[in-house]
Amino acid sequence: MEKISVIVPCYNEEKALPLFYKEMERVRAQDFGITMDFEYIFVNDGSKDKTLEIIKTLCNEDPKVKYISFSRNFGKEAAMFAGLEAATGDYVTLMDADLQDPPALLKQMYEGITVEGYDSVATRRSTRKGEPLIRGFFARMFYKLINKMSDVEMVDGARDYWLMKRQVVDAILSLKEYNRYSKGLFNFVGFNTKWIEYENVKRVAGKTKWSFWKLFKYAIEGITAFSTTPLILSSVVGMIFCLIAFLAIIFIIVKTLVYGDPTTGWPSLACIIVFVSGVQLFSIGIIGQYLSKTYLEVKNRPIYIIKEKNIE
Repeated sequence: MEKISVIVPCYNEEKALPLFYKEMERVRAQDFGITMDFEYIFVNDGSKDKTLEIIKTLCNEDPKVKYISFSRNFGKEAAMFAGLEAATGDYVTLMDADLQDPPALLKQMYEGITVEGYDSVATRRSTRKGEPLIRGFFARMFYKLINKMSDVEMVDGARDYWLMKRQVVDAILSLKEYNRYSKGLFNFVGFNTKWIEYENVKRVAGKTKWSFWKLFKYAIEGITAFSTTPLILSSVVGMIFCLIAFLAIIFIIVKTLVYGDPTTGWPSLACIIVFVSGVQLFSIGIIGQYLSKTYLEVKNRPIYIIKEKNIE
């Protein structure tokens, strides 16, 4: 019998977990019955509430439930990678515990692979209904920006909710980089992917863990992971300003020789110096981002550390 592995990263999801498990079991029984084996892999990402206790309770009640618990919070990317490494299914899916990734779509996603012949099926939100307007605006701008800079296509509204064949999972696991941006990595490995759209769904319980600042840092992670365009841009800007400075020097020399007045314009010159200094610091910051990623990679630290688990 074939098996589907359901990977669920969890961080302070004590209110959502029982509801997720109940809905997932309903979908499993209704859409798959006894024709498909299932395993649920809950990855506790250093939760500070009763998330781990609830997962252990589910493990005692249902042998399909397995768990991995980190020694601290390593982030969702690490939790997803740990789940992918632990999954044993012929098909593997990633889902959020807050039910923003509707389990009811799983049957359609499975048919996309087994009936239509795709290697993986991914989901994207067709709307951002319920999100703050400014957050939705910046999200759309980010996708437009990164798609112009990167060779790997990033789909606007893409979720981490994917169903993948084992071959796709193995390809993703071969990418061992410490700085991970899964939305890009899933597309980087290629394979034939079908996209399913659905309207945005509100969290069933709890609060989002993604603040605007965390999303901003995640966006920077995606840009630096899949594009070197910012480095090229800073070099081009530097060349432009060198050219402007050279032309300005010629202008000043000519003006001094013709009018003999070399002392005027110091306030504007001070403004120009401050502006150019800002551009320099911005360019150094871009270089620093890439350098910091290289620094973290060469240290070769583990992506996550497991405190306890019930998976062999």
